[in-house]
Amino acid sequence: MNELIGRVFSFETKVFPNESALYNQLASQGQSPKALMISCADSRIVPEHIMQAQPGDLFVCRNAGNIVPPHASQLGGVTATVEYAVMVLGVRDIIVCGHSDCGAMKALATDADLTAMPNVAAWLRHSHAAQKVCRESYPADLSDMEKLRNMALENVVVQLTHLRTHPSVASGIARGEIALHGWYVDIHAGQVLGLDGDTGHFVPLREGQPLPVAQPHVRRLAADVAYAQAAE
Repeated sequence: MNELIGRVFSFETKVFPNESALYNQLASQGQSPKALMISCADSRIVPEHIMQAQPGDLFVCRNAGNIVPPHASQLGGVTATVEYAVMVLGVRDIIVCGHSDCGAMKALATDADLTAMPNVAAWLRHSHAAQKVCRESYPADLSDMEKLRNMALENVVVQLTHLRTHPSVASGIARGEIALHGWYVDIHAGQVLGLDGDTGHFVPLREGQPLPVAQPHVRRLAADVAYAQAAE
């Protein structure tokens, strides 16, 4: 802990002076983050570090298992953060980011006994759909590492589905103003995978190649199809 406290002193004396213009601008003009990232609270996953982001670039929400409860199922920090990011800050891109060796996903993959941690057990119920997909749709003879990886990937897919139930997000998607991204960070390989909404698969993010997007900035109104057919 003393080492961490020492870094606070270093921030004041070494880091801040070099970034004072940026901090002054943010303090006087407010924030306009480019994206909201919902990531795991795991200490090995640092969103700003992964994205090489500067102060003011990212609005970040971290919790065990990078979970997004469905709207109205649980009033809490994630719901409020999403609503504020979209409606006040005008964020146009939302990223749900899972990772390898996730403790929350490991508990689900191994059916860990969480009796002593009832709040953790209740929180992980928001990932039970991913757990069921992995149990019933994947081969049973996979290695523990493969099962854990699949659980983390399917969990990202489920949380993106939950995200769409939030009214502010649903409305933004319908207008084509919000895009959704599903990411998976492989800590061992130092690689980031992104969910391709067209194929449903996670693929590596590569410089010079199209960015895989789960839900692009495309206007989507259910009645548009009906109107088009009627016009014909």
